[in-house]
Amino acid sequence: MNFDSSDISSDDPSDTASLRDFGFSSDHADSFSDLTSHRPGLALQPARVVFESNEYYRLMTSSGEVKARLAGRLRQGGTFPVVGDWVAVPASQEHLLLVQEILPRKTRLSRKVPGEKTQEQVVAANVDTVFVVMGLDGDYNLRRLERFLVMVQASGAQPVVVLTKADLHQDPIGARLDAQAVAPGVAVWAVSSTQGEGLEPIRSQLAPGLTVALIGSSGAGKSTLLNRLCNAEVMLTGAVRDGDDRGRHTTTHRQLVRLPGGGLLIDNPGIREVQLWGEGEDLAETFDDLEALASACRFRDCQHRDEPGCEVLAAIDQGLLKEARLVSWRTLQKELRHLERRRDVAASRQEDRRLGRFYKRVQAQKKARRP
Repeated sequence: MNFDSSDISSDDPSDTASLRDFGFSSDHADSFSDLTSHRPGLALQPARVVFESNEYYRLMTSSGEVKARLAGRLRQGGTFPVVGDWVAVPASQEHLLLVQEILPRKTRLSRKVPGEKTQEQVVAANVDTVFVVMGLDGDYNLRRLERFLVMVQASGAQPVVVLTKADLHQDPIGARLDAQAVAPGVAVWAVSSTQGEGLEPIRSQLAPGLTVALIGSSGAGKSTLLNRLCNAEVMLTGAVRDGDDRGRHTTTHRQLVRLPGGGLLIDNPGIREVQLWGEGEDLAETFDDLEALASACRFRDCQHRDEPGCEVLAAIDQGLLKEARLVSWRTLQKELRHLERRRDVAASRQEDRRLGRFYKRVQAQKKARRP
């Protein structure tokens, strides 16, 4: 089944939104046509994942929302779609469809899985902008904000920092300036979702057909922000704990919501542990102020500790750079180098297992051919 973006009606009079309204573009149409050309015997249609929980999916197709599970072939290969993905499913009216293929992702928001395993967890896909949501209460932490920003920069999406609960902070303008100092080139906004204050710059980011993902800790105010932008109680919200102002995971699944103005918003469960999944180069944009200073040091291999002619240390002495930011930079560099080594080891072990299985098959075939 060949599919062209011109096949999608953008003025559907029914309540069912078109695929274009859910972000389907000519690039997606080309990817879908290329993918289905390799499976000519199966009539497929494109769909977007709008809900995911425990391998149960809800998809938006050109004729409305459908339920889906994962085809066994994808499950065995360890390939799982996430909210925001574009997938291919049978063009039928069955009650439960099987996801047959996942289209190439434009962007991929990922982190390392919690714990000791060296595996990637994709949080959302095909996202244009990511709102890093942080509450101006016990949740406010500039070092954690830097981690979130590195995570977003590595995804290919555009980061925006949203400081919620501005009505609870004595100096929200000062907090915004402090956050701006660790987020060079990134828009930073302080809002009060409960009071409806400061939301206009946020709404301006939510253009029709564009996808925005919300990430942050539990209790940061992501669901409250989404409900305010939707003017409806779309997601459950809950009180934060006394003492640390952290939430209790009222959001337990990932979901894509279409806003009244046409923008698309993905809400995610709170992230307790921000473990990065990327390369050392991913720090460059988040720490471009440090990168610029380091490039001006007298020695190319300057470690910014006690070397003469170190522009980084000079900036700290002059009060232009906080030492905590340098410490954070070093910590994240070390973490990403360690991750890279672990990934190399994991890849080597995986290749050894693949060769082992291949050897066993060859030996079994030789044994079967013996008289």
